[in-house]
Amino acid sequence: MPRIKEISVSDLHRMLLNQDHFELLDIRTPAELERGVLPDAKALAMHLIPLNLNHFTESSNQIVIYCRTGSRSAQVCRFLNQQGINNVISLRGGVVRWGSEGYPLDPEPAGVIDGN
Repeated sequence: MPRIKEISVSDLHRMLLNQDHFELLDIRTPAELERGVLPDAKALAMHLIPLNLNHFTESSNQIVIYCRTGSRSAQVCRFLNQQGINNVISLRGGVVRWGSEGYPLDPEPAGVIDGN
């Protein structure tokens, strides 16, 4: 099985500081989102991803996907890769590692993706 692309929290933080062109996507549940999200992240619940494949195919940017620990985001990246979508990167360690390294969280997502 081909390996998915992953990024460390320090590399992601550097990308945010540099204002690189990419999208940040939180795939956690609404209850998890209430605990805070990464800066400028949009939200799309994991179970809605198959219904929103066009969001990924229409984006020309890299999309960094994260969850709580990196397990679900890795699964989602693998699924999207199997659909021929290769502009996705999983955040290694998820929001837990992001917080444990002292990076800031925003109180709510910058937007919610719902293509239905």
